[in-house]
Amino acid sequence: MKYYMDFAYGSLIKHGEELCGDMVEFFNDENQFVAVLSDGMGSGVKANILATLTAKIGLTMLKEGMRIEEVVETVSQTLPVCSQNKVAYSTFTMVKVAKDGFAYIVEFDNPTVFFMRGEEMLRLDWNERIINNKKIRECKIQLKERDRIVMVSDGVEFAGTRPTLNYSWQWKDIAKHLLKFTNENMNAKTITNNLLGVCNQLYYFEPADDTTVATIKVSSDSKAVLFSGPPINKKMDKEVVHKMMGSAGKKIVCGGTTANIVARELNVEYKSSTEIIDEDIPPIGYIEGIDLVTEGVLTLRKSCEILKKLLTTNDDSFLHKKKDAATLLSKILYEDCIHIKMIIGRCINHENLMTDISDNLSARLYILNEMKNVLVKLGKIVEVEYY
Repeated sequence: MKYYMDFAYGSLIKHGEELCGDMVEFFNDENQFVAVLSDGMGSGVKANILATLTAKIGLTMLKEGMRIEEVVETVSQTLPVCSQNKVAYSTFTMVKVAKDGFAYIVEFDNPTVFFMRGEEMLRLDWNERIINNKKIRECKIQLKERDRIVMVSDGVEFAGTRPTLNYSWQWKDIAKHLLKFTNENMNAKTITNNLLGVCNQLYYFEPADDTTVATIKVSSDSKAVLFSGPPINKKMDKEVVHKMMGSAGKKIVCGGTTANIVARELNVEYKSSTEIIDEDIPPIGYIEGIDLVTEGVLTLRKSCEILKKLLTTNDDSFLHKKKDAATLLSKILYEDCIHIKMIIGRCINHENLMTDISDNLSARLYILNEMKNVLVKLGKIVEVEYY
């Protein structure tokens, strides 16, 4: 079976700083997954630069198939040297997963990853060696569905060092917490947010160090297909609807004209709800066999804003508090799938050109492209087809 990686990360910035000294970079497609978490020495601007360089170099080289020796050497030669202590220092954790689910994990001075399978915290078989005067740890393991790998920066371990709180918040205690308060049914973002939330509380909401959590969850491919906009050639309507209905996963239709096309080709009725949940967002519609039917540009724009918010917040609970069309769309794309196919029609909707909320081609294409980019940043695999 081919597995896909559900991935999410988040950070707490050291109190008093504007930039995070930790950095996460990742790449996710049909053939491989690569993630790098780097922690720059110190905090603020210098740490951010060190961590960013390390993460970007590591990601690029591992993605292109370079050996870890080459990665470490390149990082060592590239990082700027601190003028005060003459050291260029940045720790890292790197994970590379091939399409067959075989994972390679390498660490340098970061806390050891937490590897959960079922209700157990597995001990990995590490190999230690010296590369360019750096002692690294590496291991290889065949992943199984629902395995979870949690990478952290040392700010997570430091979070319990205030005597009035949990002074013994060490690796084993973090492991116990993960096993007790997370499970294999949670998505990667929920696991990440859970651990970050605890760290923030232990820091009295004033982090004494940059704190980062990144979670990889192994999943079978969960899919969704989003169809928006009529095709340029009306003769292609039937083909496009047939392609959408033949695709696995959740089925989403965005746009009134698009919904009418789908209903006509499926020979079913398209009904529009009269319930106004949010005055700024048009109500949802209903088509038999379609999981979600929404209006076009307005709903897509608002959904894109919600997805952008998810990039910067460690609390996604708001997705479960509202039931408007944009929130429902965002929830499906964010929580219910890893692989998203966008079927985008490029026909101008002449019926709406003269209205203030015109579903014109340029606006729709711009928003859908922006949404695609945000979804990729959220760890999704996005495929786009134009008609």
